[in-house]
Amino acid sequence: MTDAQHPQRTQGGGDAERRLSTREAADLLGVKPETVYAYVSRGQLSSRRGGGGRGSTFDAAEVEALARRNGRERRGEPAAGDLAVRTRLTLIDGDRYWFRGVDAAALALSHSYEEVAEWLWTGKPAPGAEFTAPPAHLDAARRSVAALPGESGPIDRLRVAAVAAATADPLRFDLSPESVLGTARTLIPTLACALPPLQETAPDTGPLAARLWGRLTPRAPETAAVHALDTALGLLADHDLAASTLAVRVAASARAHTYAAVSAGLGVLEGPLHGAASALAHRLLDEVLQRGGAGPVIAAELRAGRGIPGLGHRLYRGEDPRAQALFGLLEEVPGAGPALDAARDVVETGARHTGLHANADLALAVLTLGTGMSAEAGETVFAVARTAGWIAHALEEYGERPLRMRPVGRYAGPLPPQPLPG
Repeated sequence: MTDAQHPQRTQGGGDAERRLSTREAADLLGVKPETVYAYVSRGQLSSRRGGGGRGSTFDAAEVEALARRNGRERRGEPAAGDLAVRTRLTLIDGDRYWFRGVDAAALALSHSYEEVAEWLWTGKPAPGAEFTAPPAHLDAARRSVAALPGESGPIDRLRVAAVAAATADPLRFDLSPESVLGTARTLIPTLACALPPLQETAPDTGPLAARLWGRLTPRAPETAAVHALDTALGLLADHDLAASTLAVRVAASARAHTYAAVSAGLGVLEGPLHGAASALAHRLLDEVLQRGGAGPVIAAELRAGRGIPGLGHRLYRGEDPRAQALFGLLEEVPGAGPALDAARDVVETGARHTGLHANADLALAVLTLGTGMSAEAGETVFAVARTAGWIAHALEEYGERPLRMRPVGRYAGPLPPQPLPG
């Protein structure tokens, strides 16, 4: 083999500095050269010189790591260096998901949100479970939320409510399972009831969905609609290690108390790629109704280089099972028909262009739009619902070795020693 055939090396020739040409990288990965460029565009590989195009070179160690990761993924194994967390809570497989081995969609359709939450926390049935907000916690949360500027968003209010409730709880640093469960059963209703009511008769007791209803829409409660809201809460209670859930587990690994762990989840949820997705789908459906069809609306989204809100999910190839369950209930909700028709139009039109299916954000958007809620109401529903799952994951993490959620960074900066600046 001539020097020209060897992987390229920078001066000094250390293994950490080996460089591969595009052809060599493609051969090692077992792909075509154009696929190597795709890895660069997706941020899975970095390149020098050609920016991923002609004349590019690649770090050999990085290419080898990607080849190993791809091989493990093809065999269904976790990739080397990927963070894998053992959990007994949620399994996602194919186009279905389970809570502690029980079909999650069937569980949410047949049990209240409170009962679903108890199942996640304890693995035991809890018929008729009901949560109560302590007066001192609720008063502190309400006063803090009321002090926020009028333009504050739903996640702002929930985060402030969580912090305020924590200050009223002298036992918040007790991380025993019994204490954490007690916090769970009081924090969730505190978050819901700290929100400003949109109806004078919004209750502070009873099923959580009924309490939340009066804080999300001025419309009078209707049995089918409140049931759909309750089911949506149960369907969204957990979904394995989503970004916000991972943040909660990191906080719990550092032994942050339950309120702080939930606050960490809420912080991540405020990102536009996570909790705010239903608001985008809500506005899309509203525009479809105003323009009389999904075609021009979707064309505008695609022309702007954006995806179609409410379509596709990285964990499901077919329709999101949460959307499937919720769409069935929404057919019985008075007034939701136009929003449901708009969603079907979006799905059918989008399928011709993308092959993507409806996800939970689209179904949640139908619920919010069809019941007179604001576009941001979906964020509130998602956050309150997911609090149950966050606390379930915190409970698991409190039982693990402290500070285990500490990945090791792969340094990519200039090698020392470097001269002092200035």
